[in-house]
Amino acid sequence: MKSTPAPPLRSVRLLDQLRERVRYRHYSLATERSYVYWARSFIRFHGLRHPRDMGAAEVAAYLSHLATVRGASASTHKQALAALLFLYKRVLDIDLPWMQEIGRPRTPVRLPVVLSQAEVGRLLAAVDGVAGLILKLLYGTGMRKMECLRLRIKDLDFDRRLIVVREGKGNKDRVVMLPEALLPALREQVARARALWTADRKAERPGVELPGGLVHKYPRAGEAWSWFWVFPADHESVDPRSGVRRRHHQHEDAIHRCLRRAGNLADIAKPLRTHVLRHSFATHLLERGQDIRTIQELLGHAHVDTTMIYTHVLNRGVRGVASPLDALPTGLPPGPLQCGEAIATYVLAVRPSLGGPRHEPGAALA
Repeated sequence: MKSTPAPPLRSVRLLDQLRERVRYRHYSLATERSYVYWARSFIRFHGLRHPRDMGAAEVAAYLSHLATVRGASASTHKQALAALLFLYKRVLDIDLPWMQEIGRPRTPVRLPVVLSQAEVGRLLAAVDGVAGLILKLLYGTGMRKMECLRLRIKDLDFDRRLIVVREGKGNKDRVVMLPEALLPALREQVARARALWTADRKAERPGVELPGGLVHKYPRAGEAWSWFWVFPADHESVDPRSGVRRRHHQHEDAIHRCLRRAGNLADIAKPLRTHVLRHSFATHLLERGQDIRTIQELLGHAHVDTTMIYTHVLNRGVRGVASPLDALPTGLPPGPLQCGEAIATYVLAVRPSLGGPRHEPGAALA
């Protein structure tokens, strides 16, 4: 079945046309900024030539520059290639059979960073306030960072102890648990959000941002309490797409800063990102015997293979195997013994078990 052709472009400038196509396909703002960045970088690398006048050789040269000169990772390499592919195929409407010939690096498989339960306890104890509540929700529910920040009042179900995650990765909805331990703090946060919502309504400020085309279908819905943010910002900001000045949700950078400070206070040497709490959530559920399918649903993974990575992190098989070093009769020498003394001590301990004659320490090396 042939796909419906996209409408004609209304913008004149190339990067504006790229933004127009990204928004037409309902990609996120982060994807839009990424694609614009790589398209601009590609054009500047080739001396401001128009991409329509370039082809496979220029794309390959740019990607080679990223890998060899800038030392870009495999994921960065793929992201740049995806942006250029979108630019040629969706914006310039140019067939790209040569794109299949461009080498794509293999992304290495990395084990996720996981905190122990003791480390999580120290980390969460080191941060309080709204940021602390958000970090506790990330660990207690397994939500992604932006899924948590974009929560609306209507997504909280206190009676059934559930949280509805809207438009998660892959534009899918799912349901996660609402931790009992966070009920009082969440109710207080909703009360604070209510006060900000009331102030906005009295000041007749614009309503919050709505997903998709709801703003055209229900123009006043953005002013409704049910659509207000659970974690609203304490100030207004300009919507980068519409240009409307309105109240947005908490900014992700503030959460990252609080996480780094908490990690320093908790003396955690592991690299910390908000996603580490999601990894720890899944691993600790596995340690408690939760089945992998349920964890897959809670995390919102499309395929169980993605969730299976946490079984490798858990790795009960390796943890149950003792190192042969720990099985040595005398263990490690307690101090800086001379080489001859160490070997002689080991021979004395092992020789009887082998059934051979015993020797004095001095004769062991004779």
